[in-house]
Amino acid sequence: APTQIKESAALTRDVLEQHFNDLKGTLKKLLDERLMSLLQEVDVIEQESIKPLDECQKLIEHGVSTADELLREGESAVDGDVGQQNEKLCNFTKKALHIQLDSLPEVPSLVDVPCLSAQLDDCLLTILKNQIFRHGTVASRPPVQLEEFVEKPGGILVRWCKVDEEFLAQDYRLQCRKGTATAFEDVYVGSETEFIVLHIDPHVDYQFRVCARGDGRQEWSPWSVPQSGRTTLVPHEWTAGLEGYSLSSRRNIALRNDSQSCGVLYSKAPTYFCGQTLTFRQTVGQPDRRDSLGVCVEQQNGFDSLQRDQAVCISTNGAVFVNGKEMTNQLPAVTSGSTVTFDMEVVQLGPCSNEGGNFKLRVTISSNNREVVFDWVLDQCCGSLYFGCSFSYPGWKVLVF
Repeated sequence: APTQIKESAALTRDVLEQHFNDLKGTLKKLLDERLMSLLQEVDVIEQESIKPLDECQKLIEHGVSTADELLREGESAVDGDVGQQNEKLCNFTKKALHIQLDSLPEVPSLVDVPCLSAQLDDCLLTILKNQIFRHGTVASRPPVQLEEFVEKPGGILVRWCKVDEEFLAQDYRLQCRKGTATAFEDVYVGSETEFIVLHIDPHVDYQFRVCARGDGRQEWSPWSVPQSGRTTLVPHEWTAGLEGYSLSSRRNIALRNDSQSCGVLYSKAPTYFCGQTLTFRQTVGQPDRRDSLGVCVEQQNGFDSLQRDQAVCISTNGAVFVNGKEMTNQLPAVTSGSTVTFDMEVVQLGPCSNEGGNFKLRVTISSNNREVVFDWVLDQCCGSLYFGCSFSYPGWKVLVF
């Protein structure tokens, strides 16, 4: 425990320092960019305002030098001898008429000349100060923690709960990694507080962590303390190689193909144990009353359905069969994306004799939020069972977990 406190405190310090250093860098960059753009504005106004005044000044200077020249010519005409005087005066008068000495450009008054200044409002600092003093929080514990791991065949059911009652969670985010060498990856994001993580190798430790997002917030809360979970149960798999069915690479999904052959597709091994939940999720094809989804004591070839002795099943139209006999209770028809679940528990464990009828299992089958419960009487002790399916028409697809 002290190690966890010290390690999490050191990590939190690092995160805070890194974040605020990044902020400082970004703020400096933003302020420098703003300063550059304001200085450029000053340059532009200065250049645009001075240009017409420079032109005006050149015109005035030109006018003054022309007048100066004319003045000297007039003086020389008056001072010259009488013979040249008339000619010079004539030239002078002609020139004087051409030059408009009274038409100088209008000089703007000082009021109309730009006078640059910078307006810098102090309220930015006040706003920033308020934001900065509210930025970031330190929590002594995350608002959600992992609560429970339940072994599933080839998977783990992970449950989590809120430990901070005041925290209003909108979404949860569950991550997982195999061992400690790999990086954490998202396996679930949503509003539920439990999730079955599939594709878990048996007898291998996996690490999990969870966080939450507060109502109306963008950022995620701190992660929960990582915890290890494992399953000792091998994954459910369909038997490969049966004509009529194609399997996914992990053999947990079976697709009824176009082949004409019909028969029951069984599990590879009796991997269903009493006390567990067996789940089928399906994509729907054309239904037939001989279709079946269920469990049985052993693989028996030569049948085209699980509607037989030593098996319990549900047909795709919702009819329930126990040892081949149809029950009066019926479930809703199987629909695409919905799940059918089987739960079993031992209710009577007699001596394993040849008399039969000593072994009784309480079975619950649920589909589309409805369930039927009945006792299944067997003539032998059965701790583990096979599962199977049969479909008459192509297009049916079943995931088992």
